[in-house]
Amino acid sequence: MAIQDSKVDRAAHDAMMAAEQEHLSQVYGELLRMRQALSGKLDAIDAEAAADKGLMAEELTLNATSFDEALETYAAINAANRVIEGYNMAAETAQAKLADVELLLRQPYFAKIVLRYGPDKEPRELYIGAAGVADEDFKRLVVDWRSPVAEVYYNQANGPTSYQANGRTIEVDLLLRRQFDIERNVLRACFDTTVAIEDPLLLASLSTERSTHMKAITTTIQREQNAVIRHEDVPVLLVSGVAGSGKTSVLLQRIAYLFYAHRDDLDPDQVHLMSPNPVFTSYIQNVLPEMGERNPHTRTWDQLASDLLPAGMSPGKGDVEVERLYQMDAGVADLHLTQADFAQIAQDGTRFVTPNQVDSLMHRFERVPVGPRRITLVREELLKRFDQRLKRMAASESAAEDLEALSIEEQLRIFHETLHPQTDAEVRELALRLLRDRYADARRAIECDEWLRIDRIAMRLVGATGVAPVEWLYAKMALTGLADAEARYVMIDEVQDYTAAQLACLAKYFRRAHFMLLGDENQAIHDASITFDQASTVFERLCGPVSRCDLMISYRSTPQITALFARLANDEAMQIRSVHPDGPPPAIVACDSQQARYDRVAQLIDEAQDGSGLTAVIVPWKAQLRALRSAFGDRLPIIEDRDSLPEQGVFATTLKLAKGLEFDQVILPDVSSAAYPASDGSRRRLYTAISRATHRVWLLYEGELSAVLSDIGMADTA
Repeated sequence: MAIQDSKVDRAAHDAMMAAEQEHLSQVYGELLRMRQALSGKLDAIDAEAAADKGLMAEELTLNATSFDEALETYAAINAANRVIEGYNMAAETAQAKLADVELLLRQPYFAKIVLRYGPDKEPRELYIGAAGVADEDFKRLVVDWRSPVAEVYYNQANGPTSYQANGRTIEVDLLLRRQFDIERNVLRACFDTTVAIEDPLLLASLSTERSTHMKAITTTIQREQNAVIRHEDVPVLLVSGVAGSGKTSVLLQRIAYLFYAHRDDLDPDQVHLMSPNPVFTSYIQNVLPEMGERNPHTRTWDQLASDLLPAGMSPGKGDVEVERLYQMDAGVADLHLTQADFAQIAQDGTRFVTPNQVDSLMHRFERVPVGPRRITLVREELLKRFDQRLKRMAASESAAEDLEALSIEEQLRIFHETLHPQTDAEVRELALRLLRDRYADARRAIECDEWLRIDRIAMRLVGATGVAPVEWLYAKMALTGLADAEARYVMIDEVQDYTAAQLACLAKYFRRAHFMLLGDENQAIHDASITFDQASTVFERLCGPVSRCDLMISYRSTPQITALFARLANDEAMQIRSVHPDGPPPAIVACDSQQARYDRVAQLIDEAQDGSGLTAVIVPWKAQLRALRSAFGDRLPIIEDRDSLPEQGVFATTLKLAKGLEFDQVILPDVSSAAYPASDGSRRRLYTAISRATHRVWLLYEGELSAVLSDIGMADTA
């Protein structure tokens, strides 16, 4: 009977595969037809636009001799612009749809749901993919994974359920939840499932070797991850996730979801991602483009701070008391500025702003309290005077002589053409453009309020004889209103590695944005790192209420590796668990000398070269990295700040750069008490380093094993 049942099951599965392959072939054929039609439409739009532009150019009269002719010409130009705008809009719409079709041709869809919208209604089949498309009859071929109805797929429970759409709750009965393994028009496998952790596609994805770039997780988003991705729009969302819980993947999917939810009014330039380091930035750079979306602004704290600080001022560590920053907010309104608080703006020997001028303007606007509004009034007046000064200079004989002396190369660089002025008015206009180019740095200095001595003012605000870079930056924002007012969303990854002062600066600089903070308190590898409670306090003060989500399932490592870093988490309330199949236990290797330890590392390096994916040798600090370079030379490539990960093989790097990344194998070449002394910081660094590994981890030491490991019962295993 069991054999007969097996044959029946197999026959049913074969029939299901055949039916789904037939459907896939139909959808794929329709996608190919859509691509051809859209390409043809774009060619036709280009041809029609070119023809119309030619006709309009011939018909437009630009040398009107009367007021009526001028009005007629103006109306004709407006009409022509509307025609051109219509072509541009049609082309943009077709290009966007073509991009979706091209995306789906790689994998038309990855899931199917069958929904019943009422007891008397026929079930509806919906196929879910990376983008949504409909045929010419407006029948949905594929539903975008970010659409409201797709949420029932990610909720992972068959039976009565609901989703939100257009402000309404829609009740449905989920009859079927099916996953597909598809490449182009070939169906490799399909599974009916209700619980994601048992999903064969997820486990297959987790078992693959790690690569130089992160992959999108759209097909395997889990229920707790989906809750974060589709979370309501709140001022601040704090996501606490254990190592390997998919925090960064969720962050990127959240960005993609926001682009979809606000597709009519959200531009990628309005979204900012604060990256922990440049290597991580390179690691994630392909995820959103592979989902058909553009990358947001991605920078590290150091990069952002360097752009805002004066030239030559390092961003520093940012480990100052945040209360000193709040003291600046309180003190600005009562601040009295004197001539000594102002600086001169000059370029090439020409003075454009003097402290006396600024002082005079400050007195003119003294009825306005000191702060962003008064600074703006003074800045605008200084810029007005600057522009007037350039106009006067442009009318001088020396400006005309400078214009005439320009080489052909200089003319092309500044004006993009060679100069042939015919009248004095043309000479003055060209001379003004030349002066604007020549003194662009002076104008930028005025725009950036460099006529304010922020260091002097900041010291007075906090009652100190010196200020840290983070205090200088906050003082400038408090005094001048320096901010990115266009930013709407800011994502901060590895938030536990920021200081409270750095977070306060980010909250103030992106003052109109909603924030998403992601991290793991157990991965706070710096001594100045803050707790989530401290981070929440900063954002509650400066931005508003903080909502929190927790991700407690680790999808990265084998149960054996997960159990090790879970014990290092030192928090019994954390129920960390792995969904991987079993793997080899972590290997703790005692060595009787430094040379023996290096020999063992060399052996592991050789073994890892044999097609074992990506192997990282991780050390806590740069000093240990230099020691590895001396010991192994070119045999062990070193990854530093500006480098990208290799495609495969072995490399060494610091823990700071390894953060947020994952590797098939991890080698910790020294877990002795000297490298990881008994401290909470050492515990967090070991937790972070070990949790980078997906399949294998080796921990080597000589002398005494770190007490952090011996205290949790670890001992020599090899």
